[in-house]
Amino acid sequence: MPADERERAEVRRRGERWRAPYATDPAATRGRLIPEAISPTRSDFQRDRDRIIHSSAFRRLKHKTQVFVHHEGDHYRTRLTHTLEVSQIARALARALGLDEDLAEALALSHDLGHTCFGHTGEDTLDACMAAHGGFDHNAQALRLVTRLERRYAGFDGLNLAWETLEGLVKHNGPLLEPDGRPTRRWTARGIPAAIVEYNVLNDLELTRFAGPEAQAAALADDIAYDSHDLDDGLRAGLFDLSDLAEVPFLRGLLDEIDRLHPNLEASRKIHELARRVITRFVEDVIAESTRRIIALDPRSVADIRAARAPVIAFSEAIARADAEIKAFLFARMYRHPGVLAVREKANLIVSDLFARFTAEPGAMPDEWSADLVGAGEGRIARRVADYIAGMTDTYAALAHKQLFTETPDLLWRPNSRGLPLAEP
Repeated sequence: MPADERERAEVRRRGERWRAPYATDPAATRGRLIPEAISPTRSDFQRDRDRIIHSSAFRRLKHKTQVFVHHEGDHYRTRLTHTLEVSQIARALARALGLDEDLAEALALSHDLGHTCFGHTGEDTLDACMAAHGGFDHNAQALRLVTRLERRYAGFDGLNLAWETLEGLVKHNGPLLEPDGRPTRRWTARGIPAAIVEYNVLNDLELTRFAGPEAQAAALADDIAYDSHDLDDGLRAGLFDLSDLAEVPFLRGLLDEIDRLHPNLEASRKIHELARRVITRFVEDVIAESTRRIIALDPRSVADIRAARAPVIAFSEAIARADAEIKAFLFARMYRHPGVLAVREKANLIVSDLFARFTAEPGAMPDEWSADLVGAGEGRIARRVADYIAGMTDTYAALAHKQLFTETPDLLWRPNSRGLPLAEP
């Protein structure tokens, strides 16, 4: 047996444990765009996970916000803490369903790499600024980061991730194209982002098919994590009260359960009990519903999962309804809260000001970003500026604005008008 085949066999032997036949097999990976020697100690998906963790984009997640800005206290989630929570849930789902845990973890760790400073505000603002140049999408930006913008390795730009990792990164929310080649409903109005289309020419990610089960698990882990922690953060910030959650039947049931088991529990503990119960119920539901779908489909390989007509890793109808109701509540009571909207307006001004200045004066960016833009077209300059701003942390964006403009909005606001503690003792 040739040496490379022996190494593949050893990787397969170490990883077999309890992997299901429909899981993504690292020993059968479709490989990397730029071939590399096989690692004698790690599977391709383990290497991908490690490359993501050591990337510059991953480290910057520490100072990128979810909903609140960084000034508001260390006990609110950032993109990094959210990502770690998603990773834990994705691993739990993968382990229970016999999937490749390393791939699920890699996808969870990479799913927010393309997010901008200031949460979704930054993305919305950059998208508007880039309207004439293909727009801005955080998922497409994540692909740009891992295939082009990270520059750490001697032999290639990006991280040169395995095909299965890239597929999951791009398609974790489902196919992008219908079988006839038309964009799926999500992309009908604006079309598939150019970064994805361009990369797909080089490395076909099969945009008409579902991603593997690990990517589907990571996508649900994302939903579970932010449903739970946005409720937690919103309650601790005083944007709504525990009593307000009675509007959501699923949450009302959990609160009744907590009151029955732990009467007269103080608010901070009750909030934590609610958050952990949301995660537990959702995770248990995904495991049960996915098992049901797997039995019905009877997949013999990961190809059967990709070829299915619907996701195989999924919520039940009841929990999908609860998920939608929680998101509707959070949209109205948290994301559209007057205090949050006021900060959004200020963050929008910072990002739009920076975009306008850098596109008019590319030399205002550091040399590594502007040196080769002399004589470049408007579209190329705009995309470079978007790449630069998207990589900024909240802190760096505010500092950059202060250096370029005479007045910079104060992003600090003080929640907790209802008296809930800003930090746990």
